[in-house]
Amino acid sequence: MVLAAAFAASVLLLSGASLAEDGSALARVRTELFAGRIASVRAFAPDGTAIPLVVSHGRLTPRSQLEPGETVSVRVVVRRPGWSAWALGQERHERLTVQTPVAHVVDRWPTGRRIRFDRPVSAVEVGGRNVAASTTVVIPSTKTSGAVNVAAAVRPWERLGQPVRVTWFPKSERPVVLASPAPGAQLDPLEPLRLTFSQRVSLDDHPRLTLRQQGTWVQTDSHTLLFRPSGDGAPFDSDESIHFPKPVDVLGGTTWHIAGASFLRLQQLLAQEGYLPLDWTGGEVAQTRRAELAAATAPPTGTFTWRYPNTPPELTELWTPGEPNTITRGAVMMFQHDHELTVDGIVGPDVWHALIADAVAGKLKPGGYSYVYVHRNVPQLLTLWHNGRVVLTSPGNTGVPAAPTALGTWPVFEHIPVGRMSGRNPDGSHYNDPGIRWISYFHGGEALHAFTRASFGTPQSLGCVELPLDQAAKVWPYTPIGTLVTIEN
Repeated sequence: MVLAAAFAASVLLLSGASLAEDGSALARVRTELFAGRIASVRAFAPDGTAIPLVVSHGRLTPRSQLEPGETVSVRVVVRRPGWSAWALGQERHERLTVQTPVAHVVDRWPTGRRIRFDRPVSAVEVGGRNVAASTTVVIPSTKTSGAVNVAAAVRPWERLGQPVRVTWFPKSERPVVLASPAPGAQLDPLEPLRLTFSQRVSLDDHPRLTLRQQGTWVQTDSHTLLFRPSGDGAPFDSDESIHFPKPVDVLGGTTWHIAGASFLRLQQLLAQEGYLPLDWTGGEVAQTRRAELAAATAPPTGTFTWRYPNTPPELTELWTPGEPNTITRGAVMMFQHDHELTVDGIVGPDVWHALIADAVAGKLKPGGYSYVYVHRNVPQLLTLWHNGRVVLTSPGNTGVPAAPTALGTWPVFEHIPVGRMSGRNPDGSHYNDPGIRWISYFHGGEALHAFTRASFGTPQSLGCVELPLDQAAKVWPYTPIGTLVTIEN
């Protein structure tokens, strides 16, 4: 009886099985002498997906790579031998929840190029390059400062973890600041400015900007301040500098240049919004202020095409994409007038602000596109072209030989239904004519207007283009400010 009791106690003590974490594998199962055999080993991800395992000498290793920090449930079933199963049960079940190990960078803002982890690692990637795995690795760069993404895996059966941004600095007696984008770089108006300090920093230490632009400083971590411009950001083609409240060493300088607006993008927007006789198709720009401001400095590629198949050659000859020309100047003046801006043909911040606002809103110019050309040879004739068709032709009078109407193309700059016209005759005398109707000034004192004459089609004016009253009344609504007028032989 004593021997039987001792044997039973031995069987009970030596029939155990345990499941625990392991220093190299996912887990380890241990079975005693009389525990029986392992019937099944299974592992599951948090979503219930089965994880295939390799079992070797009790160690459980995943067949496929897992994410660092991933939670895994392990289940082991041990089947007891028949001679002990009647007393202890046929199976023993063991469960364990483990979390795959994670390596952390000890200092994300080191002085020098050494990166330390809080535990040994099996694989490390620095800036997209594999480096020899160790608790301490050296950034493969000869620069004294910079920033790089670092990812590591503790176990060979793990994927690389989420990259961590590490910024390294040279030795200095004062705090060192690394700016991104780098000083001297060209920025678009709404591009954020990131400042990373070698020492801890707070929002109270944020620098001042030379340009009074809208925006906010935010602290993204214990060492980093970020300026986020808002509104229209910094003005085009300007210099931005920063000044710190405390002595610091800023690597590379403290000045950036805000990119100038592209003339090509000006033409693209004018075409899109209906102010040119051309359409533009090309790379899409999101209808947001940020995207439009970025496109203003770096325009997308695309193609201009004439909107109408029968556009007068006098007009098509004036067009050059990407370069200043009379068609673009007239469109700018028309845009300025429509938006109640100063009509001077100069594309300043107010014009860009309104252009981008219309692009974001999808606003288009109403009324179509008009063009006037006048043949100076006898019989003198004015042609009004609008939206692809000739609206009317009319005989008209240009300047006499002593005061000829200048050849060329100009945009209308003043548009009044009735006014007084005065000046000097070729013989030196003065004229003063009130009540002149349907006036569109396009070049100095030269204008399209109505005038009473016995005949039309020959040089009779003092430089203007005179039209019969009924014809001038029809032309005038088609010649708002910015409309191009060509005088040709």
